[in-house]
Amino acid sequence: MEKRHFSNSDFPLQGETDLIIRTAIDIHKNLGPGFLEIVYKDAFEYEFKIDEIFYEREKEYLIHYKDTILPHKFYADFVVFEKVIVEIKAKQGGIAEEDYAQTINYLKCSDCKIGLILNFAKMKLEIKRVAY
Repeated sequence: MEKRHFSNSDFPLQGETDLIIRTAIDIHKNLGPGFLEIVYKDAFEYEFKIDEIFYEREKEYLIHYKDTILPHKFYADFVVFEKVIVEIKAKQGGIAEEDYAQTINYLKCSDCKIGLILNFAKMKLEIKRVAY
């Protein structure tokens, strides 16, 4: 079987997403599963501040349609490095199709091309990378 080698172009923003994932793993090790999403979000904000990582929490995105802005807005949990959407979940059933759809919507209405969905509800942190 041939071993495939990946380049940075195969995984855009790999350094940034690796740092975010390492942070998530550390949070999961310290808190474990069982808390509400808000607790994990607060832990991320704490870590981002300590590490002096640029982030925006509950970043608002407007939806432009033809010559108007629609009344519904999207709020991404975090935008990190102005490039990566991070969605925090605490769902016992795991990351679902609607979570992917939500993250794709955020990527469509932002300038971001990569999203991370992080689910803290299980004994092992669930991580999904979404590219748009």
